[in-house]
Amino acid sequence: MASNARHLLRLAAVCKWRSSMRMPLLSTGKFLLQPLHRLRLELSQSDPHLHLWGRFPHAMFDMWLLDLIAMTLKISSIVLAGFLLITGTACSQPEEFNYDESKVPEYELPEVLQLESGEKISKAEQWAERRQEILTLFEDQVYGRAPEAPQSLRFTVIEEDAAALGGLAHRKQVRVEFTAEDEGPYMDILLYTPVQASGKVAVFLGLNFSGNQTVHADPAIRLPLISKKDEALDDIVTAQGSEDSRGRSAGRWQLESLLDRGYGLATVYCGDLDPDIDDGFQNGVHPLSPPTAAEDWGTIAAWAWGLSRALDYLETDSQVDAGRVAVMGHSRLGKTAVWAGARDDRFAMVISNNSGCGGAALSRRRFGETVKRINTRFPHWFNTNFKKYNGMEGMLPVDQHMLLALVAPRPLYVASAVEDEWSDPKGEFLAAMHAGEVYELLGQQGLGISEQPPVDQPVMHTIGYHIRTGKHDVQAFDWEQYMDFADLHWPSM
Repeated sequence: MASNARHLLRLAAVCKWRSSMRMPLLSTGKFLLQPLHRLRLELSQSDPHLHLWGRFPHAMFDMWLLDLIAMTLKISSIVLAGFLLITGTACSQPEEFNYDESKVPEYELPEVLQLESGEKISKAEQWAERRQEILTLFEDQVYGRAPEAPQSLRFTVIEEDAAALGGLAHRKQVRVEFTAEDEGPYMDILLYTPVQASGKVAVFLGLNFSGNQTVHADPAIRLPLISKKDEALDDIVTAQGSEDSRGRSAGRWQLESLLDRGYGLATVYCGDLDPDIDDGFQNGVHPLSPPTAAEDWGTIAAWAWGLSRALDYLETDSQVDAGRVAVMGHSRLGKTAVWAGARDDRFAMVISNNSGCGGAALSRRRFGETVKRINTRFPHWFNTNFKKYNGMEGMLPVDQHMLLALVAPRPLYVASAVEDEWSDPKGEFLAAMHAGEVYELLGQQGLGISEQPPVDQPVMHTIGYHIRTGKHDVQAFDWEQYMDFADLHWPSM
């Protein structure tokens, strides 16, 4: 016991020294466990039977490694495990979020043009195989696997006005039901198309945060049911949206400007698909395919699945050119839009507005929001597997430039804001720049620049980018660029 105590005191001294020196690994516990995590990850990627993170195969491996370390230190593995648990918290410093470019860690991005076999890709016809590999990695390790479209998908126009907004627009409100039962889950699409259009129109499609009625003050927009967590009751409560919320987010949608430019707008309340609550996936569409495995779908995957179901409807609407639907989203719904566009190549254009971590920004930069922070604050957004990369972004088999590359060769636009450091504007730019490798392989021009452009000066090729003045938001300036980008790629408007 005296010998064990001396070893513990020595380890504690090392722990204290490492913390005082503010070394990257802030505790001896993490120092000892990092090789364990790395070996475990390598095993899980090479052996499909070891994908269940933290369950018996990994736990047995952990105990084997602890025994090995314990034998080296000549102490009990049980004592060592307890010490690692204590030092992992007591000796670690509180996580601080970095907004200093000089403190961005060194990192190496995974190769987007290299097959898992190690073969380099040099021909366009090889991309399909690599694309599938990357898509599977994002499904398994980040967003989760979603089910196919339901066989019993039903569309019902529940309200229509061919002279809405004083004769400016044709408005439809369409209920999309996902089962044959009337009491099953559904979502409501709000669709506006310009009255002056002579034929089918291109449409921007996006989810909204708080209900379709927030997109415009139009009194005919139906009020949704909104679910929220009642902290006092410690329960989920559902109530109808309020009248005073009408048009609350109209500035983020610029409906009249879109109609004036000849574009349509379709939107869906994200809470119809899955309330943005960590409730164990009891509500929304998750009960259609309940998540049980670590690679199953989280909330962002459910929202993205819903965008594809909205496109299923738009393909049937006589006023919509389904070959010209741009999927667009802001913030967490920007992450959703990019994932939807990556999964579903029917979307002809993909637009990310300030989507940040888990969206367009490179995770390995650890600038602003980090993988650990997003998984801790919003544990329901991604799948269970993604949590094993908390604080270990360098072990991810993917990064977000690879997500953006999945959109190729379709037009892609990424937008940042100067004051939105939380979303890492430079990381968003760099991801878009690196995605250009795939665009160029496929005969398209990527971003075309290697340095972030000046503020409020957009760059538009097959990939577009701007960083605008202002905060985390969707503003009129953003929409002007998105419409210009659509004009560039859809000149027949």
